[in-house]
This record gives sequence, structure tokens and C-alpha cells, in this order.
Amino acid sequence: MDVKNDVVVCTPLECESLEEMVASMEKAKAEGADVVELCMASMAAPYLSHQVVDQLLERKTLPAIVSFRLKSSRTLSKGGCYDTCLKVLKRALELDVEFVEMDYEVACEVNMAEYLHNRSNTRIIVSNYVNDGRPSVEKLVDIIACMQATGADVIKLDLCVDYITDLAPIFTVLTHCQVPLIAMAVGNSGLISQLLGPKFGGFLVYGSLGGKPVPGLPSLVSLRQVYKLEYTNADTKVFGLVSNPVAHSFSVGIPHKEAAIRCCDEVHPTAKSIGAVNTIVRRPMDGKLIGYNTDCEAAISAIEDALTERKVSSKGVPNSTSSLISGRTFVLIGAGGAGRALAFGAKYKGARIVIFNRDYKRAKALADEVSGEALLYEALEMFRPETGAILANASAIGMEPNSHQSPVSKEALRAYDLVFDVVYTPRNTQLLKEAAEVGVTTVSGVEMFVRQALGQFRLFTGGSAPEDLMRKLVMEQF
Repeated sequence: MDVKNDVVVCTPLECESLEEMVASMEKAKAEGADVVELCMASMAAPYLSHQVVDQLLERKTLPAIVSFRLKSSRTLSKGGCYDTCLKVLKRALELDVEFVEMDYEVACEVNMAEYLHNRSNTRIIVSNYVNDGRPSVEKLVDIIACMQATGADVIKLDLCVDYITDLAPIFTVLTHCQVPLIAMAVGNSGLISQLLGPKFGGFLVYGSLGGKPVPGLPSLVSLRQVYKLEYTNADTKVFGLVSNPVAHSFSVGIPHKEAAIRCCDEVHPTAKSIGAVNTIVRRPMDGKLIGYNTDCEAAISAIEDALTERKVSSKGVPNSTSSLISGRTFVLIGAGGAGRALAFGAKYKGARIVIFNRDYKRAKALADEVSGEALLYEALEMFRPETGAILANASAIGMEPNSHQSPVSKEALRAYDLVFDVVYTPRNTQLLKEAAEVGVTTVSGVEMFVRQALGQFRLFTGGSAPEDLMRKLVMEQF
């Protein structure tokens, strides 16, 4: 049974007026925020009086962090900004707000003992913007030690990251920090710093208000409804995607399936012979990374089932136990990771394989491995196989945004019994549309996508996947 955690979700509110700040607070509450950060430096100068601070905190509907970032103020001079910052933060302390956040440079200049002594229940957050390339664990530990020396109750690091790998040191210090720590990595690559914050012990996580996206921050609604952050804890398993483009992918995708083998400690025999992996699992007993390929079985079984269904509809149930791919010409476009999976799968099923690829040397190398034939890519259009041939597109031709493209003309498609396309964005590619128009049986890459995901689920969890649900979700997406 899933157990909820005590994760606190906060959203920063940057508003120019009191009324806008109150309205945004109500919206944040409705979208699932537990705490709001009232970014006072965003407010116009006339609203930065004691009276406005009093009214704002009196009208707040959620626990609040009152912050004033010196670099964020656009309406005050440097000197005026600093003085206003101190006045706002001191007033928030006097009013016993839940949290007051001050910049590290401010904490170093003021008499922190005075702030710590004059508060009642307010907790003080000291924040520091770290813009130092890719800070190491040691560098972050040093920064945290200096910040902790101010007497802060909570430490906050704002970091700019270029790659998700930059987050590894951040997760390390989150796990081992002796004081409550908030890590907020900005930029698109920083998203998982919030999603995995509860797993590594983050004090709170940030989400953006609907209609006001912030790079690196998930929306409040997605945190609650999509990522179910309240169920994330130290035991939560982490799964990664490696692909380009990655938005519609699952696990290891194009163009990294071959290179990913070098990241594995061991490779399953099928994946080793194919020379590509799409699934990497960390083995619990020793932590080693084991590579698998679920593309092969997924694609070949999808083609076989389509051929079986076609035969059943025309001639009744087939009585042969051999594969319906056996003995057919299998024309393959592409010699990358997906192409290799199809080539080896077709070889195992007894097909005669003909490979076309823009890089002929690559096509020839794969053809030699599967006892097939490689032909020049320019000959594809005029190639006419014998009756019963299968055409499989394992290239990116036809993938969005170039969905109008097809590797073969409609007229040339008449020579095939079945056309399969690994591309699944869009689901009905130009190749499949034109094949269907000339009466050829088609198999969408979505079918392969679902089946390889079912295989991955079994490898990741050791259990059976909720197939109906997965199909429903994929069909809704594509």
C-alpha cells in the first residue's frame, strides 16, 4: 500500500500589486500548493510599505515565505532596495510569518543575532544563487557550511544547470545535509531537481502557478495529479529516458541504442547479437547495469500477428506452426538500432533480408551479419521484390515534424504484402497512409511501441504490465 509523505509544495508568486498577490495566492491554494513564496521585490515601490505587508499577511490563505531578492527588484535603486529589503523582512518577522527568506549576502551583512532573537515562530531561510559551472559535491558542502554559519534554520541553493547530470552532486548533498535543505535548479534541465526532491530528502519542492510557467519548475497541477509527489520517498524507483528527441520516448531510444551498450556491465545475448539495447536495468544483487533489447520481439510479433489476422480473414485459421515471416523477402530501410533489431528478428524467423540505408557501408555490414543483401539506397524506389514481401521502415523518415515524407512512393508500395513503420509520431505516417490506399496490410509503430514497453515493464518490475491501460494511454497520446 502506498504511504503518503510529508512533502511540502511551494509556489513562488511574483506580482506587482497587493490584490494580484492575494488573487494568485487563492489560485495557488486551489492548484495544490501548501506554501506560497511572496516575492516582495516583484511588487511596485508604492506597495512596499509596512501597511501593505500587514494587509498581505493578514489576508493570506496559506502559510507563507516572505522573500526579498535584491537582484529581482526593478523599481528601487541599489541603496533603496537594500533598505526596503531589511524593512520588509523585519516587519514579516514581527508579524510572525511562517518563513522569512533572505539572500546570503544580506545575512552576512546584517546582525543575524538580532533577527534570530526577535522572532517568535518564524523560521529563517538563507538562500544563495550558485552560478559556478558544474559545482562538485565538495564545493556545495563548503557553500552550505558557510551558509549554515549564519544561523539559518533552512538552507536554500538556487542553481543553474545545463545538463541533468549536473544534478548528481545536488542529490548527494540533499541526502547527507545535516540541516533542512532546499535545492532549486533553474533551467529546463533542472526539472527533476523538484520531482526527485522528496526522494533525496529535500525540505520542500517548487511548482509553478498555472499560466505562469517557469523554466525548470513543474506546474503545481502536474506535481499533484501527474507525478503524485506525495507518494515519492527514499524507496521510490527512478527510471530514465535517453533519446533525441525525448519527449515521446520510452527508455533508450534513437539515436543512442547502439552507443548505450558501452554503458552496460553485461548485455543479454539477443541484444548483444543485435548490437543495440533499448532497456538497461540495474541488477539488485550487485548493482550492475544489464542491457536488453525488447524492440526485436515487439516488432516481429506485431508483424506476425498482422499476417496471421490477414490470413485468418481470407483463408481461415493457419495450421502451420512456423512463422508467417519465414521464406518471405524482408525489405528493411535503415540500419540503426531499430533496424538491427528488425534484421536479426527477421533472420531468426527465416526471412530473406534486403537492406537499404543512406550509408551503404553500414547497410552492407548489417547485411553480412544476418546473411542478407545490401543494395544502394538510390535503388529502393525501383526495387521490386517477389510476391509476399514485407517492407519495414526503421529510419526516421516520416517522423514529425517531417510527417509529409515517405521513403517509398505509393506506386512502389503495391509490390508488398505488408508495410511496417517504426515511426509512431504521427501514428498513421505518410508511408502507412499510402500503403493502405493501395490495399497493403499496415502495422503502425505504435504497436511496436506498446509491445516493447510491455517487455520493458516486465524487466523493470518482474511483473506483468497493465496492458489494456497502457494501450489506452498510448492511443490517447498518439
